[in-house]
This record gives sequence, C-alpha cells and structure tokens, in this order.
Amino acid sequence: MTSDDVLSVLALLRRAEVEVWVGGGWGIDALVGERTRDHRDLDLMHRREQEPAVLAALADAGFVESLDWRPVRFVVTAPDGREIDLHPLVFAADGSATQASLEPDRPFDYPPSAFVTGTIGGTPVPCLSAEQQVHFHQGYEPTERDRHDMAQIRRAFGIPTHF
Repeated sequence: MTSDDVLSVLALLRRAEVEVWVGGGWGIDALVGERTRDHRDLDLMHRREQEPAVLAALADAGFVESLDWRPVRFVVTAPDGREIDLHPLVFAADGSATQASLEPDRPFDYPPSAFVTGTIGGTPVPCLSAEQQVHFHQGYEPTERDRHDMAQIRRAFGIPTHF
C-alpha cells in the first residue's frame, strides 16, 4: 500500500460522503508527516451507520470483502492484493466513539480528542491521535513494526510508550 493508494482510497470515500480516520501504521506516518516504513494494509475507522456507503464505494473500486469479524472489524481486498482493514465506530453526542471488541464487555473507547488531522504525501488526512495510537499499542507482545511505530511517536511527540 503506497501513499498514493491511501490518498486515492480517502478521496474515493470522501466523494461517497463518508467519514473515515486513518489508524495503524499509516495513521502514525500521518501524524509524523512522513512515510517511515512499508505498509501491507490501510487501517480505517468509519462511522458504523455509514458502512453500506463505505462498502459500495470500495466495491466500485474493485475491493471485495475477504474477512468478516463484525462487529469488531472486517477486511476488503483489491485484485492486486491491497487490503483495507475497516473498524466500525459508534459515536456518542459528545464526539466520543466505541468499537466492539472480541470481549463484548470491554469495547475499545475513543475519546473526542482521538480524532485529529495528519498528513500523507503533504495532503491533510483525518487520523487517530498519537495518544490513541499509544493506547492501542498496549497489552500485547509487540512486533518489530509495533516497536518501530512507537519509536516514531516517541521521536515526534515525546510521548512515553511501554515498549
């Protein structure tokens, strides 16, 4: 997944009038304003009620569903192998959101401050905050990619991370 791919997908979804936020590795690169590593996929958070429009727009671009772990997440894949990992969010009136988890009594929480703007290829993009990224990188054994991503957060924002 290249930065041009990401910007193309975001433009496609913007034309479909859906709101999405970039998370994962691309989200961290958006926060620091530069591509710092290769990315195998694109993580996007979206409003759950907009899911039909998200799916229709991506289907028109050739993506097909390849994994269904709803209500937690699902994946769509393009014929060339590009993957988008989609995470449905339910928003509250105060701008906070929740995402279902595999443990139903422990959903993922997103405070209103979790939704910020970063840049990919010089283009402003909606993404998750550095604090939210750090929060999601806790409680598991990190991969080398996770270690790299958290190093970028420490370097750019001075936020301590647990690895």
